[in-house]
Amino acid sequence: MHRILACTLLALPLAASAQGLAQVYQDAKAYDAQYAAARFTLQAGLEKLPQGRALVLPTLNLSANATNTRIDSEPHNASVSSNFLRDTRAHGYTLSFSQPLYRKQNFIQYDQAGYLVKQAEAVFAQAGQDLIVRVAQAYFDVLASEDTLALVRAQKAAISEQLAQAKRNFEVGTATITDTHEAQARFDLAAAQEIASQNDLDAKKRALQQLTGKEYAALKPLRADVKLSPPEPSRMDDWVGLAEKQSYPVQIQELAAEIAQLEVRRNAAGHHPTLDLVASYGWSSQTGSQLTTAGSNLATGTFGVQLGLPLYAGGGISSREREAAAIFEKSRQDLENARRSAALATRQSYLAVINGVAQVGALQQALVSSQSALDSNKLGYEVGVRINIDVLNAQQQLFSTRRDLAVARYNTITNHLRLKSAAGSLREEDLELVNRALAP
Repeated sequence: MHRILACTLLALPLAASAQGLAQVYQDAKAYDAQYAAARFTLQAGLEKLPQGRALVLPTLNLSANATNTRIDSEPHNASVSSNFLRDTRAHGYTLSFSQPLYRKQNFIQYDQAGYLVKQAEAVFAQAGQDLIVRVAQAYFDVLASEDTLALVRAQKAAISEQLAQAKRNFEVGTATITDTHEAQARFDLAAAQEIASQNDLDAKKRALQQLTGKEYAALKPLRADVKLSPPEPSRMDDWVGLAEKQSYPVQIQELAAEIAQLEVRRNAAGHHPTLDLVASYGWSSQTGSQLTTAGSNLATGTFGVQLGLPLYAGGGISSREREAAAIFEKSRQDLENARRSAALATRQSYLAVINGVAQVGALQQALVSSQSALDSNKLGYEVGVRINIDVLNAQQQLFSTRRDLAVARYNTITNHLRLKSAAGSLREEDLELVNRALAP
């Protein structure tokens, strides 16, 4: 029995251990399919640089051949030549070399490859920021649902006590049946809210599980004494300026505009001549031919430069040039739209944080007032100056204020992360700071 008890006590901390936000984020980083897809997209994007470099480096090709030919000749005039049957074999190889000396299109495409790599890195960085926000949102959604369920159950228990008291007062004749009916109605409503809250909590847990691939027994809650501070820097315009310059959507569109501008130059270079350094070496051997039975070995080598000049391509080069120019103008408008969208998202997140901090302060004061109002109504009900519905309403107000306070705190923290993401400055260290605000 002692051994069984000891094993049970050792297992209790493991079963009751709660996971923090940092650990949940690491689980999501290793499991989330959207982030994994972004990682492989980055790997594919990094290959653009060696592909672009290959356009300006030399190429070396080797080709070989081996043939067996059967010649059966029957001349129409036997006095000129006689019939003959001959089998000949030939084999050989050719080694060719080419080095671009002047191919403006290739050099511009090499420059494009560098911008494509930077764009892929920016897209992946944005995916990392999105993962942080998505994990924090899912984590605090679960905490908010747990708080709501706990408050509904606490409210249900308080209404149950009020219902029992109303029944006792009715039995002794100090209250009417109306008090009992009102308390019973509130109790039934609380029971329905408990079912809805439990269903919402299960849904939020499934959403978090989709990110991490794990089902957590418990999550670390936010400390009750945590202080929420306004964003730093304190001016909205400073955040907007950062977003318009360094947010990843803006960076991605800036790089897209640079790539489009180079594409215009690349298509215009289609009118330019090309110059390549070429060389080749070939060797062949044959046992005979249609004309002779004598075999031979042949070795050839060439070295020189090759000039190409496009004269007329049916107007295709000029058409592609006009197409690239239109795409470049589109990319400029996309860039302007990205800047405006980043500024709007930053302003919205900034105001959400500022208003959230103020709302938390107001709700904290409202919570104190609601508790005092409930105590006063309970005392008034006992002495007969308040009725049962007053107590029930005071209880409802108290629990609603507690729920609103918890949700406001979670939303303020999440909006702070969104603000940093809109400005392009959200890092894993910011998530670690939030994790420190959780209860141990």
